[in-house]
Amino acid sequence: MSEPEHIQAGVENEPTASQYRALLDIAESIALHRDMSSLMRDLSRHLRTVVQFDGVSIVLYDATLGKMRMLVLESNVNIRVPIPDVFPVEDAAGGWVWQTQQPVIVNNTAQDTRFPIANRIMHENGLKSYCMLPLTSAGRRLGALGFASSQQAAYGHVVLSFMQKVANQVAVAVDNALNFESAQAAQQQLTLERDRLQLLLEVNNAVTAHLDLRKVFAAISASLGRVINSDAAAMTLYDQESGQLRAFALEPQLPSIMRTSLEEGTLFSIEGTPGEWAINSRQTVLITHEDIKKFSSPIVQRTVADGVKSGCVAPLISHGRVLGTLDVVSLREYAFTKQDAELLTQIAGQIAIAVENALNYQDASIAQHQLAHDRDRLSLLLNITNTIVSRHDLRELIRIISSSVRGKLSHDLMGLSIYDAELNQLRTYMYDFLDNKPFIEDGYLIPLEGSFTGMTFSTGKPFFMNIDYEHFNTDFNKRFREAGFKSGGCVPLVAHGRKLGTLGVVTFYEHVYSRDEEELLHLIGNQVALALENVLAFREIEALKNKLSEEKLYLEEEINTAYDFEQIIGSSPALKRILKKVETVAPTDSTVLIQGETGTGKELIARAIHSLSARRERTLVKINCAAIPTGLIESELFGHEKGAFTGAIAQRIGRFELANKGTLFLDEVGEIPQELQPKLLRVLQEKEFERLGSTRTIKVDIRLIAATNRNLEQMVAERQFRDDLYYRLNVFPITLPSLRERPEDIPLLVRFFASKFARQMKKRIETIPAESVAALQRHHWHGNIRELENFVERAVIVTQGTELQFQLAELKLPAKTVPPPSDTATPASPAELTSLDRVEREHILRVLNETDWIVGGPNGAAARLGLKRTTLQARMKKLGIERHRAAP
Repeated sequence: MSEPEHIQAGVENEPTASQYRALLDIAESIALHRDMSSLMRDLSRHLRTVVQFDGVSIVLYDATLGKMRMLVLESNVNIRVPIPDVFPVEDAAGGWVWQTQQPVIVNNTAQDTRFPIANRIMHENGLKSYCMLPLTSAGRRLGALGFASSQQAAYGHVVLSFMQKVANQVAVAVDNALNFESAQAAQQQLTLERDRLQLLLEVNNAVTAHLDLRKVFAAISASLGRVINSDAAAMTLYDQESGQLRAFALEPQLPSIMRTSLEEGTLFSIEGTPGEWAINSRQTVLITHEDIKKFSSPIVQRTVADGVKSGCVAPLISHGRVLGTLDVVSLREYAFTKQDAELLTQIAGQIAIAVENALNYQDASIAQHQLAHDRDRLSLLLNITNTIVSRHDLRELIRIISSSVRGKLSHDLMGLSIYDAELNQLRTYMYDFLDNKPFIEDGYLIPLEGSFTGMTFSTGKPFFMNIDYEHFNTDFNKRFREAGFKSGGCVPLVAHGRKLGTLGVVTFYEHVYSRDEEELLHLIGNQVALALENVLAFREIEALKNKLSEEKLYLEEEINTAYDFEQIIGSSPALKRILKKVETVAPTDSTVLIQGETGTGKELIARAIHSLSARRERTLVKINCAAIPTGLIESELFGHEKGAFTGAIAQRIGRFELANKGTLFLDEVGEIPQELQPKLLRVLQEKEFERLGSTRTIKVDIRLIAATNRNLEQMVAERQFRDDLYYRLNVFPITLPSLRERPEDIPLLVRFFASKFARQMKKRIETIPAESVAALQRHHWHGNIRELENFVERAVIVTQGTELQFQLAELKLPAKTVPPPSDTATPASPAELTSLDRVEREHILRVLNETDWIVGGPNGAAARLGLKRTTLQARMKKLGIERHRAAP
């Protein structure tokens, strides 16, 4: 988008008297109106006397959304294309005006290119020009005031200074209206808070004034309807003997919809009711119309049939004891909010106190017994908490807890299982008898399906049963039946919403566990869950510390190499084709195989692919397979455990694990030993591996980039490289051109390297001789860019003035190292070769003689010269190199 054209003020005629009168009318409208809707209607009428328009709008900045909001005051055109209510700041002129506080005029919406989206909508709706002015009050920038016309250039002769005065008046009006609306909203919120506080005070007064629970509920329900939009209210009490809920009190003014569904004194099962949700979670729950249909309780189904569509249920809990529920329902959908649930939670807390007081008053002996029971339980839980705080060994912790609760909880064995997320199974951690003899070995895997332990974990609910229950037929359960256990229970270990495992108990007797013992085991499980979470967090922190240490060492090594990996210099077609491939493959997670001669920048391309990928925020881990001894490369790639081999004194994280969620760059992949290639292939295919000395499978998510200067196809043909691994690496091949294939990039590279080394050496290089650069372009550069970089660095070192001084003589081989021309070769005519060509010809002849004229193969002349076989044959033909054999 180009810079919008500013309207220059002061060049038009002065405002007329009628325009000033209109300005006074607008000022009077500001004083008469406080709400936004009436103000907008009046402003539209007055603005028409000031400016001719077919549409007028106000654009306001919405700080909550971070966007501009459109308010159309008036429009005389047929809206064919919908105008968005909100739009990004940068997409329209109004946003630009708000940002810059400068007016803008668009004379032709069909041709103006500054705001394409807004201009298109305006043009398609028949508006051909428009003007936008900033709306700014004394306190803040509000937005922009816009006029639009069906005529082109409709605002070319408008008195801009006057229009800005109009905009200033409108800004004051809008600011006042917005402030008024904010004040009204704040007043409504204060009123609501006052009513809620008043309700809580009335509830408190009712609780303290009455011991009769029905009178307490009647007083509360009468006040409840003023604040919460409910159609009915009810209270249920939990019956300890039956484990069911009893309808204790119904709202006196209750409509007939629930009189037919529920009567006072009705005893009904808690299962399949909203009360089950509230009691099990011990939190107030909001019930939507969709939720109500899912409950299986006949009571709930009847209320649905009577028209109930939403509800809110709060548990009545006092001193950790569930006393019942407080329920409100409505004939409307989504009638209750989170704020209503919070208020009902506070009211339920007050009612719970009243319920407890009433129960204590009715049966003091039962209450005293319950208090003693609660005291003992709290003391037990406190002792368990102290044990958890003072000990970090889970095995010792479970043994202590088992012995501590033996008088309160009937069990002959207590065991702990921990969830293994990678296998999606439970893994036993500690199961022992009274005499501490192991019952099930540590690490035994328990499937989630077919075992009561797995069902407890999956559902997140406590489960108690007889061991001979036929549905559970896994080997894990069979062990318990064969050992003689008759009944048992299991509770999930959940900490901060995360399921960690299970805690279970079993006994040799049938039907042992009461509701009280089930609740005790659940509370113990909550404590153990916190301890387990701390232990697992400690292990994760230790693992992360080790990984961070490895990453720190690795990154320090990377920093020390000081790569300019973001600098890819060149504009040749060959390089552009490579960069196009990089741009194509980078956003994917596909494996890339980079091939090319040494010094062509394979690692530079790998870093570019990583930087353009979605994994750029993660680590690019590099390993040079040729620089690591054969015996250590497996440890470097996959890591090892302590004691895995001689010298493995500590655990080591491998490069694959280090690169998890990032990119792994395998340089010189052709040097990987054949015995290690199958394991590398497995990692690439299955995304998993094991450290040396470990049986634990580690899953990784990596993007692989491999590089080599060797001919992998030929290595596959010669059985030096696995063909399946080659095909797995060769998903997206990129072959980098040699420097001699892109000579047009040499001047750019020379200038870049000269500038780089001049800065490092604090030298001033102003000119580079063109004839020297031309000579460099004719040289073949067998070491490619790396050789050129070193050559330019030497030139900067020896340069004394401001002109770069190349040592071109260094490009020729020393005379004493050049052997005499071979009798078996036919040299080209000296007149046909340049001095550099002659040097190259003699060098190739020498290498051919040393290899007995073997061109291809790993020991051939092409490999020693760092060339492809076909490239060497082409150079031999060009330089007139031909072997003549003696006649037989």
